[in-house]
Amino acid sequence: MSIKDYIKYGISHKNKHKIITVGYAAAIAGAFVLSLINNNDVNASTPSSERLGYVMLEEDIRSSMSPADTLYPESSVENIRSLFQLVNHFEREKNVVKDIEVKSGDTLISLLQNLGADRGVANDVYAALKKVFDPRDLKAGQKVQASLLINSEDESLIKINSLVIDNGPGSRYVLENDDNNAYLAKLVKDELVDEVNTIQGVIEGNLSVSMKKHGISSRTVAEFIKIFSYSVDFRRDVHKGDKFEIVYENQLTPDGKVVKSGNILYAALQLRNHKVALYRFKNSNGEVDYYNEKGLALKKTLYKKPLAFQRARISSPFGKRRHPILKRTIIHWGVDYAAPMGTAIYAGGDGVVQAAKYNGGYGNYVKIRHNSEYSTAYGHMQRIAKGIRPGVRVKQGQVIGFVGSTGRSTGPHLHYEVVQNGRRVNPTRIKAATGENLAGANLKNFKKVVASLKTDYPNLFAAANNEKLAQK
Repeated sequence: MSIKDYIKYGISHKNKHKIITVGYAAAIAGAFVLSLINNNDVNASTPSSERLGYVMLEEDIRSSMSPADTLYPESSVENIRSLFQLVNHFEREKNVVKDIEVKSGDTLISLLQNLGADRGVANDVYAALKKVFDPRDLKAGQKVQASLLINSEDESLIKINSLVIDNGPGSRYVLENDDNNAYLAKLVKDELVDEVNTIQGVIEGNLSVSMKKHGISSRTVAEFIKIFSYSVDFRRDVHKGDKFEIVYENQLTPDGKVVKSGNILYAALQLRNHKVALYRFKNSNGEVDYYNEKGLALKKTLYKKPLAFQRARISSPFGKRRHPILKRTIIHWGVDYAAPMGTAIYAGGDGVVQAAKYNGGYGNYVKIRHNSEYSTAYGHMQRIAKGIRPGVRVKQGQVIGFVGSTGRSTGPHLHYEVVQNGRRVNPTRIKAATGENLAGANLKNFKKVVASLKTDYPNLFAAANNEKLAQK
């Protein structure tokens, strides 16, 4: 086998490191052979110790190969030169990986040019990526990993091997250079693993903080609070020492990172001697709601406090008051809830948006008609949520705006009004009307869901039953 054949064989079997090692040795041997060709008097020009070294080197080369692949003495000088050129080729090129964080003002083209790509290569990469990802959507803070082949001597770019653009947990855009030196891009999604968590905890002053101490995500905590906002006043009803229980889903990447907090399957609050426990159920119409163990809906017609910040205090009640700006006594037709600037404001119930605009003393203002009996109004918003405009249908709990201090206002708060049959009433005294209770096939299927949860998580429900017995 010739040296060229050996090179071809070695590369195809991923023995590049071995080839390079042999190559260095062969290069030295080649230099010696060349010296023999150009110098007839070897004994005169080469000390005996060096001649012995060359002989030992040749033996090392022979011993590193199988008998069939041995470099025989009759190998041509041209073969040795070919191997020497291959060694130089490997020395001149190297692969590097660069991790990049997109900064404000960066574009895909500018990032590629910073890596050393010329305009043509940058355009080719852009065009390939655009088939799966609009490069204009690249955002500050996004992570990009580039695998590059570069020239070792001057650090110039030879080729972009691949780009990996982070698309959030469990997802990324991958661009690779194929065998034909063309760029191909694709969206890669990890196969997510579903996980169900069961947690019981004691409330230590603040429900949100207490739940987060148990590793529950902010999104799940917010959803838990929203579920109970129909029937619990978190400012007055929840006390230190009360307890919570939750069964909820998570979706994980193969390496265990939480990609998405899923549905809450069961939620309970033990408020002193009163327990409220709710189960998630999707009815035959595909509508999702939470019910007690008997299938009764505890949802109220309207929220009393339609805010993400449920501990918001009443800064100005419904009724007569001395207006802080007008300095005279007038009727305050709503309730003011003091809350941090930017706090999410929820739709008090399902309905259709009637107004979404700047409205004089109300500032940024939204009005929703819920049914023939009730409407609600929200004032002094910092801004109205995207997509909220007249004629749009909203769901109870949907974000419609954010707490601000626009219009006649002395500080950030929500002015909340409830209109019943054309007359403004006190939002804190709305009589609760239960939602639609389950019946027939829906009730039968709901009971199966409850039984399944109790079977799957016996420890959680056994503890709850023991508490009931202790209270009796």
